[in-house]
Amino acid sequence: MNSLTKFPSLVFIMSFVVLWVSARAGVFFRRRGGLDEDARHDLDVIVAATLTLLGLIIGFSFSMAISRYDQRKNYEEAEANAIGTEYLRADVLPAADATKVRELLKRYLDQRLLFYGTRDEKKLPEVATETARLQGELWSATRIPATAQPTPVMALALSGMNDVLSSQGYTQAEWLNRIPIMAWSLMMAIAIFSNFLLGYDSLHAKVKAKQLLVLPLVLSTAFVLIADIDSPRRGLVRVQPINLMILDQSLRGPQ
Repeated sequence: MNSLTKFPSLVFIMSFVVLWVSARAGVFFRRRGGLDEDARHDLDVIVAATLTLLGLIIGFSFSMAISRYDQRKNYEEAEANAIGTEYLRADVLPAADATKVRELLKRYLDQRLLFYGTRDEKKLPEVATETARLQGELWSATRIPATAQPTPVMALALSGMNDVLSSQGYTQAEWLNRIPIMAWSLMMAIAIFSNFLLGYDSLHAKVKAKQLLVLPLVLSTAFVLIADIDSPRRGLVRVQPINLMILDQSLRGPQ
């Protein structure tokens, strides 16, 4: 299930099929036995309560996905601010060290743009390795002159570099933060149960076979939207590194 949610299109197809089969299974079992009037009334109450519970869970899951999406956008902005600030603070370093730090920051920015832009997860280890290597060089290029001249101004440059490295870690953690698999499992289980009950109650409510497609279609659409927002790399709704791209253009413009 955890791997499946990375592919929103598969979430839609599989959830629609499973939910429609659940509704048809409810019709099948209902035809094998009838219900008296009191049982029918109780069944209507159960169906309504189950659908209400399902709606609440979908709402909570959608809220979780949106909050994670917003957090990813905030961290992208924080990364751009940290890199841009450190690029300016490099002025306090000796000339040779400042030039080296600026060149390293430009290359580091390229790797951060690759991280945000690539959809191929096979390229991520290579990007991560190069990012880690550049982080080591950036820290050394700032730490050595700051240690040689331990002044408050030099500490400012070192602190700025720490912000650059920390912001990448926060971003990485947030991209790995997904809706828990147990939340998906619970949501799907209640959806299956709801469609089964709807199918079971369809003969009493005189629901046509085509109408049983409506709820699976609506629920599958809701699931694919949640999965799309919650999938930062494969979904259609993605965090665009606009702030990083603007920073890249400003750093590579006329000096």
